[in-house]
Amino acid sequence: MLAGDGVTVRPGRPTDVAALGAILTEESVARWWGQPASADEVTTDEVTADLLGTSGTVLLVIEVDGQVAGGIQYCEENDPQYRHAGIDIYLSSRFQDRGVGTTAVRLVARFLCEQRGHHRLTIDPAATNTRAIRCYEKVGFRPVGIMRRYERGPDGRFHDGLLMDLLRDDLE
Repeated sequence: MLAGDGVTVRPGRPTDVAALGAILTEESVARWWGQPASADEVTTDEVTADLLGTSGTVLLVIEVDGQVAGGIQYCEENDPQYRHAGIDIYLSSRFQDRGVGTTAVRLVARFLCEQRGHHRLTIDPAATNTRAIRCYEKVGFRPVGIMRRYERGPDGRFHDGLLMDLLRDDLE
């Protein structure tokens, strides 16, 4: 469990799947993550596997005042030649623009560097997601470059992504 500035990041439980599913269907989240057909669609084995850490991605739950505020996940490349970790995050609209995302990303970044031994982290928001980019910059992530036509958006077209990284020494 990681805690700071009124935000807790904790391991997920199967009972968190419904709340996370509802958050993923919110317009402000689905705009970037893609719109599932329904909240029930995200209560699948994939989300449960992420929550339990059996999928290669570890999904943690972000809480504020005991309420599920969103999810933050990480994956690790453990090849010694390229060892690093990647982070991704989504927050309910109720918790956006309150510093919750910045705190959660900082907590997980510190955990990955200090506890898991990573020297470099990456994150890859949509190039037009200025809110997310500002959040990551506050933690110390720096733009590396644009990945052209990186991900398929909800409109079915490919959109650019921004690759950002953070070295352990950059962590603010």
